[in-house]
Amino acid sequence: MKRRHLIGSLLAVAVAAALTWTLVPGSASAYPNAAFHMQNLGNRGADTLSVQHLLAQAGHQVEATGAFDAATESAVKKFQESKGLDADGIVGPKTWEALAPNLETGASGEAVKALQVQLNAKQRLSLEVNGTFDDALAGEVRKFQEHAKISATGAVNVETWRNLVWHFDYPDFEAGTLCDQDPDGNGKADWGTASAVGQLEAGAKTFAESGNGPLPVGDIGFEHGGDIPGHGSHEVGLDVDVWPIRGDSKQCEADRITWESAEYDRDATRQLVKDIRAAASGHVVFILFNDPKLIAEGLTSEYANHDNHLHIRYCEVGGGYAC
Repeated sequence: MKRRHLIGSLLAVAVAAALTWTLVPGSASAYPNAAFHMQNLGNRGADTLSVQHLLAQAGHQVEATGAFDAATESAVKKFQESKGLDADGIVGPKTWEALAPNLETGASGEAVKALQVQLNAKQRLSLEVNGTFDDALAGEVRKFQEHAKISATGAVNVETWRNLVWHFDYPDFEAGTLCDQDPDGNGKADWGTASAVGQLEAGAKTFAESGNGPLPVGDIGFEHGGDIPGHGSHEVGLDVDVWPIRGDSKQCEADRITWESAEYDRDATRQLVKDIRAAASGHVVFILFNDPKLIAEGLTSEYANHDNHLHIRYCEVGGGYAC
């Protein structure tokens, strides 16, 4: 019991410390925290997909899957070596800046595809990812620049890339694997980093194959982060609340439950936790949920007020939530 109490105390300290973290400021921007999200092995999502397109533009062919796999890591290292950068396989600010070229109307190729991927994810657009920088695309770039309150030229430079990559992503609730819930009255507070969203979507997709229904998502965060009512965290796009699974698989439309409810399906929730972790290898700090069986199995951790939801904390290399 003493050991369990010690672990719980240490976890509480770690959680409390992490809640105070803010992003490191980048260059001048309407978003004072704008900085390139670092990507490495195990990440998923629009930022990783953009990296893969940019690598291809630079002559380092890698399949554009949106999953940062060993082949992507190898291609990143080769690119870094070619640019005289530290070949660590991690896409940090210097690698992002070396990868991301200036673009304007008339440009074409893989870098334009990376731009289209970013705009689709960060502005909830449905642009064709065709690699063609036409007048319509310039118009969407200009809209984003106005949104970010940076120079609205319609052309893309490193400042535009930085603000795009920094901007949060929004889950695809139309795919049928996730459903949106609003337990704290925060509206569409479902914005998170591209990796957090991509990893959540991948885990939910795998879980949906078990036949246990879609996954309810509570809050992630606001579009540009910051304080959010009802939460001590959820400010930096890496915290995601999801709900436990019911035996009738109706967790998206029926009453909300806790791990103590008769309707609670422990086996399905256990599978959910495993799928969430597997979809974000090396990028899950913890999952808070008070089911004592799952805690004993090392799948979740105990924390006050986490009987009726699972709090997933993702991490990014170089961020305050350390991987």
